[in-house]
Amino acid sequence: MAEISVELVAVERRLWSGQATFVVAQTTEGEIGIMPGHEPVLGQLVEGGIVKVITTDGDAFCAAVHGGFLSVTNERVSVLAESAELADEIDVEEAKAALGGEDEAERARAAARLRAAGQSV
Repeated sequence: MAEISVELVAVERRLWSGQATFVVAQTTEGEIGIMPGHEPVLGQLVEGGIVKVITTDGDAFCAAVHGGFLSVTNERVSVLAESAELADEIDVEEAKAALGGEDEAERARAAARLRAAGQSV
């Protein structure tokens, strides 16, 4: 099975790195799916987006990603986010409460956090 090296990094820490078979990210140009052998690309991540990774073990995980860049080379996908949270780190109740806030950017982040955690918005 073909695989690609993936690194998910936020400003404050590395969230995950390893081998994967598929990565999906939301960029300002639209959603992009990356498989091994994908052409090199550089994309700007949207505020309040989600990154989904399918590992070589067949496991899948999501992360809420807020801004940053996606860089794809022949052998590596690097997600360099301003901030990010893995789905299992998200406080769903806190995110639901933030949906009612007045700050549009904060509402977008809350919606992404809920989607990453598998909740409907």
